[in-house]
Amino acid sequence: MNVFKQLLSTKCGYRSALKSYRGCISFLHSSPDTSVEIHSQEHEIVIALGSNVGDRLHNFNEALERMKKSGIGIQRHGCLYETEPAYVTDQPMFLNSAVRGVTTLGPHELIGVLKRIEKEMGRTNGIRYGPRPIDLDILFYGKFRIGSEILTVPHERIWERPFVMAPLLDLLGSDIDNDTVACWHSLSSHSGGLFESWKKLGGESLIGKDGLRRVLPVGNHLWDWSRKTSVMGVLNLTPDSFSDGGKFQSVEAAVSQVRLMVAEGVDIIDLGAQSTRPMASRISPEEELDRLGPVLEAVLKMPEVVGKLLSIDTFYSQVASEAVSKGAHLINDVSGGQLDPNMLSVVARLEVPYIAMHMRGDPSSMQNSENLQYDNVCKQVASEIYVRARNAELAGIPAWRIITDPGIGFSKTTEHNLDIVTGLQNIRAEIARKSLAISHAPMLIGTSRKRFLGEICGRPNAVDRDPATVASVTAAVLGGANIVRVHNVRDNVDAVKLCNAMLNRKQ
Repeated sequence: MNVFKQLLSTKCGYRSALKSYRGCISFLHSSPDTSVEIHSQEHEIVIALGSNVGDRLHNFNEALERMKKSGIGIQRHGCLYETEPAYVTDQPMFLNSAVRGVTTLGPHELIGVLKRIEKEMGRTNGIRYGPRPIDLDILFYGKFRIGSEILTVPHERIWERPFVMAPLLDLLGSDIDNDTVACWHSLSSHSGGLFESWKKLGGESLIGKDGLRRVLPVGNHLWDWSRKTSVMGVLNLTPDSFSDGGKFQSVEAAVSQVRLMVAEGVDIIDLGAQSTRPMASRISPEEELDRLGPVLEAVLKMPEVVGKLLSIDTFYSQVASEAVSKGAHLINDVSGGQLDPNMLSVVARLEVPYIAMHMRGDPSSMQNSENLQYDNVCKQVASEIYVRARNAELAGIPAWRIITDPGIGFSKTTEHNLDIVTGLQNIRAEIARKSLAISHAPMLIGTSRKRFLGEICGRPNAVDRDPATVASVTAAVLGGANIVRVHNVRDNVDAVKLCNAMLNRKQ
């Protein structure tokens, strides 16, 4: 353990640790001649991205691919922000984010690569702070402070720009994970590190306003999930689901149910063709597609679903790929990528949002005693969700496309489910220790008609658990859930509307 980490673990605390570490920084940035390139080892870097010309998200994706091919290994992504232009305000809204990675390129080589990518993507020497298809800036390079005619690191305007600070902080955890990150904190304009700099700008209170919205891209749209909690309606196309198995297997019955859910105010429709109830037998991807395909095609033709999102509940990459090619918008994977080794890479290629749920084992084993052992269920679920999300990110799914789900009823007892529903903020806080981006991701909660509600309320039949579902949904929304997955859309839409009104009033 180095001196900085020792100080962090004592009563000296965070500020004392930073003060002590400044000596190391002084040595590190004054020792090399910054006019000479730094080679021979990997250095951690942070690069900011901005775009407000053309297809902004496509520009981000293309820039990231070009960076990867140019010797920049991208390991973490910030959230995605739509922001008002700064300095020159008569121009379109920007998308902003940041990435953290590693490179063996020297700092001046790196800025050369980034400038080349900007030029290849159509950026010209126009108005300063004016419109641009892509803007790439080095925020941090290793543990070095760099000053030259063409490069200043840290970037000199970080501290005044919320649209830079927000995604930069996303790349960190509230725990300092290595010496390089400690260095970045010490280079901040405030003695309390980057977190204090962000707080001085306004911090999280800035997010959600028109000038700085945290968004998730779905198709050609940017979804601001902070505006209201969304309702996801369940459409089971299976003969053996625990609640409504066999009811919606025919195309006609499924279309009728979708029409009803839309009329009742659903935001997202989740189509599932494989049961994931406890002890369910697994079917093949081919059989799942046979059930799903005709219904999905029929639903996509319905004029009523325009503006609604279609989610596919599957853990098979083949099903995900086929469904998205037909027009589905997002993938809901109960296994978090654990049951198909190709799922994460396929979803990365599809460039759609990915719901990573927490489960241990598979539906046939998830309720086995070894999968129900927790010392602290919120902390351990959070830790395991983080691992699922990091695996997704390393496979190429940016954090700005990830939705988390703590998996109510999957590898959980009744007590565990209650602890999770009432402990969503604890789960976010635990995830935030390692990744603020993942902690900020939309969180889905699915309590609808599940067994623990029946056990508590004495309702053995799943269809009799709707009142208990409404109560659990209310608790989840007030606790911070961004999406609730339900069977009875009408009653839960009303509950969510009331919760949203109370939350807005409180704000």
